[in-house]
Amino acid sequence: MTEHAFAPFVRTLGRGKRARRSLTREEAREAMQAILEGEVEDIQLGAFLMLLRVKEETPDELAGFLDACRPACYQALGELPAVDLDWPSYAGKKKHHPWYLLATVLLAANGIRTLLHGGPAHTPNRVYTDALLPKLGLPVADTVTQAQAHLETHGLAYLPLEQFCSPLSRMLTLRHFLGLRSPINTLARSLNPAQAPLSMQSVFHPAYIELHQGAATLAGDQDLLLFKGEGGELEIRPDARTQIQGIRHGQALQSAVLDSTIPRQTPPGAPSAETLLKVWRGETCDEYGEQAVISTVAVALWGLDKADSLQSALKEAAALWEKRDKKRL
Repeated sequence: MTEHAFAPFVRTLGRGKRARRSLTREEAREAMQAILEGEVEDIQLGAFLMLLRVKEETPDELAGFLDACRPACYQALGELPAVDLDWPSYAGKKKHHPWYLLATVLLAANGIRTLLHGGPAHTPNRVYTDALLPKLGLPVADTVTQAQAHLETHGLAYLPLEQFCSPLSRMLTLRHFLGLRSPINTLARSLNPAQAPLSMQSVFHPAYIELHQGAATLAGDQDLLLFKGEGGELEIRPDARTQIQGIRHGQALQSAVLDSTIPRQTPPGAPSAETLLKVWRGETCDEYGEQAVISTVAVALWGLDKADSLQSALKEAAALWEKRDKKRL
């Protein structure tokens, strides 16, 4: 019986302690290409992902996966109008309200066209962007054509991963069966499918920042901002010190810092879109929420060269918040 063509990739990762090794970038590309083309059995896919999970993926492996996935993404979104900001949203919210959504609305209201993308719900007890947006009166695109219309109308659009790289969408749901996250969680965040000039990515564990930055450097990305966001979403915690790393104008950004602006807060424990609406409309005040929005917007403004420093970006973001159109939501 002839060995399956994908078996060598599993064997490379799964040999004994002395014989196993990481994949080269080209091997990773070939392996992911086979997965995207449906040439891999489910048992092989599960073994492959979990061996990578235990070993921990390398920047070369992630770059190889991007080499396979990005051309498919670019082709799928070929007719999408140019966007300024890539906003991956895959973590969901558990304890704090989803203030990052107000940040995207404020940016869009000020001419910064943003594409949000995310996958299907894959972790229990979390609320995801695609379930929250309709509660704010904002649509979720079912097709690339709809996303194009939403960008024109609202200045932002949310497009599910299923619409531009469906095999990855399915692989995210494997967490239900495997009980663990896989490298696909990292890969999806790194896609920048619309080729926006700036991508912002959030991690739940700071150790992943080096992986994201390393792979992006290998892939030739020019502007990428990385930080540990609240709950893993792209949201600055105003009650904590946040280090921002990544790539800026093609050069490694070692660290920029946003200090906390308010004392440590106790999270409400139940994410609510209704609370966001009340705060946006000025019907209630929430210091944590307002500062989270302002700080998150500031990072984007700085990354897009709309401000020459993080401190000036904070002032600009605060001014945008104060003069927001309260009837927009």
